[in-house]
Amino acid sequence: QVHLVESGGGVVQAGGSLRLSCAASGDIVSINAMGWYRQVPGKQRESVAAINNGGKTAYAESVKGRFTISRDNAKNTVSLQMNSLKPEDTAVYYCAADWRVEASDYFIGRGMPYWGKGTLVTVSP
Repeated sequence: QVHLVESGGGVVQAGGSLRLSCAASGDIVSINAMGWYRQVPGKQRESVAAINNGGKTAYAESVKGRFTISRDNAKNTVSLQMNSLKPEDTAVYYCAADWRVEASDYFIGRGMPYWGKGTLVTVSP
C-alpha cells in the first residue's frame, strides 16, 4: 500500500504562484509514475501533470507552460509548481501514484490507483 499526503494549497490572486508538494510512504519501491490531478465540485477529476521514474513529464493542455511537475526520488516527494494561476485553476488538487511502467503521457487522461486526500487551491480574480 502507498500513502500520499499533499501540502501547499491555499488562496492566491490570479497571476500568482503556488507550489504543491506530496510525500509518499509505504510500499514506495513499487511506484513508477506520480501525478497531479484536480477536481471541481460537480465535475470529473482531470489530469494535470505526470512524471515517470525516469523524470519524463507530461501535462494537460490547459496547464502547459504554466505548471511544472518534479520529483525527488531520494525524498519520495513530487511537487507541482503552479505559475500564472487563473481562477479556472481553482480546484482540489490530488497527488497520485502508479506502479505501471509507462511513458508519462500515458497517464494524462487516465487515473492512477493510489491517491492522496487532496489540497484545496483557490485562485481569486
